Amino acid sequence: MTSEVDVVGDTGRVRGTFSPLRRRILEELAEPASATGLAERLGETRQRVNYHLRELEKGGLVELVEQRQRRGRIERFVRATAKAVVVAPEVIGKLDAVGEDRFAVDTLLAAAASTVNDVAAMREAAETAGKRLVTFTVEAEIGFGQPSDIERFATRLADRVAELVEEFDDPQSQRRYRLRLGAYPKRQVHDKETAT
Repeated sequence: MTSEVDVVGDTGRVRGTFSPLRRRILEELAEPASATGLAERLGETRQRVNYHLRELEKGGLVELVEQRQRRGRIERFVRATAKAVVVAPEVIGKLDAVGEDRFAVDTLLAAAASTVNDVAAMREAAETAGKRLVTFTVEAEIGFGQPSDIERFATRLADRVAELVEEFDDPQSQRRYRLRLGAYPKRQVHDKETAT
């Protein structure tokens, strides 16, 4: 089963995943392919590609889709298990709590890293139990007229969230959720063809 994102939390999987050839192999495996087909597309030997496919399969980043008989041997067709791979922040080291400055970039990054770790671990546990992990995401884009509007918006948003938490919170509930909100400037991506 292919997922949108695989969060890699094991150092062995990380080490083996990000060599240039393995990255190229994963990019090519959005659709099932054999070592022979990949070798032709990548300009590599079948044996070299097959070795890397086996290693990626051991790491859970590639899965067997089908096997076909071809010229007296079995040809294996595999695909990437996810469209994108994210390295769990904990792989590099434990992230300590960051200060209380809600306008600091480190606070936002720490919250995002903690979210990745938590959700990845819960998704894995849910999949093992054969259950669905119920989450929700809210996204919006906003333009501020002046810098002072950012702080006013953050304060009013925090007040509204506190009101909603008070309205919906059931302290006895086993269905506890963590809500994190963060905002950052929209990334400006320039099209290389139109840039002068």
